[in-house]
Amino acid sequence: QAQMAQIGPRVMRDHMPDQHREFFGLLPFVVMGSVDDQGQPWASVLAGAPGFMHSPDPTHLHIRAHALPHDPLQHTLHEGAALGLLGMQPHTRRRNRMNGTAHLQDDGLVVEVGQSFGNCPKYIQAREPVWTPAAPAGRVLLQGPGLDGASRDLIRAADTFFIATAHPEAAADSEPSHGVDVSHRGGAPGFVKVEGQRLTVPDFPGNQFFNTLGNIAVQPLAGLLFMDFERGDRLYLAARASVVWDGAELAAFEGAQRLLRLEVTQVVHVQGGLPLRWGPAERSPHLASMGYWPSR
Repeated sequence: QAQMAQIGPRVMRDHMPDQHREFFGLLPFVVMGSVDDQGQPWASVLAGAPGFMHSPDPTHLHIRAHALPHDPLQHTLHEGAALGLLGMQPHTRRRNRMNGTAHLQDDGLVVEVGQSFGNCPKYIQAREPVWTPAAPAGRVLLQGPGLDGASRDLIRAADTFFIATAHPEAAADSEPSHGVDVSHRGGAPGFVKVEGQRLTVPDFPGNQFFNTLGNIAVQPLAGLLFMDFERGDRLYLAARASVVWDGAELAAFEGAQRLLRLEVTQVVHVQGGLPLRWGPAERSPHLASMGYWPSR
């Protein structure tokens, strides 16, 4: 708390600096966190040709895109919705964050900035996304309360996922600390352990903002997004979240400071339909000192 009281005012802004405004305009996708009527956070993706996001002034970001078919954002996005945004350029390992409020437009939405801040490049796998507008709409493979074999396989192969969390007052309060957050997690393939409907993820040393863990401490819900970078599939998960601070399981994963445990409660697995194609991945050098789950 003392550290963030000192650092926070320097890195958390109520506007986007010019560097961030220009950065969002370069991207072909953005990850967005939102909350449904039951208070469940969801992580979503919006995509478009570079330039589909534009900042007309430091306190607004215009996004000319609509929710992809079968994305939870189709149901969670409304006028005045609290949103968390993550802009990421994986091949340069740059990422910037923004939280704000949605104002709907015919061509998409405008997000009014509540908080804007940068993030360190740790654990980002360098792969270049390219906008591919001819991608098919995609079809739902699974929609229900639990994971199946195909969705577990996608998770086990993943080296990246995105996680949305929210303060319990996010939908009804404009307090800066009561918003929606969406963040990135990266690791070697297999870093997400899958056991039935439970996922366990090592939490590596980061920028110590603790946006995700702070939200989980007051509302133990999370929304996850996995993307299959080869096939264009999307896997949306809702989960109950908790943090493991000690014990044998934590000690077994070298480099992990904590474990994030996620009990899956809802699944939407969409085959295809992501209008992006991705170049080959270069693993983050920060993962060289991190371990693996013990083989059984």
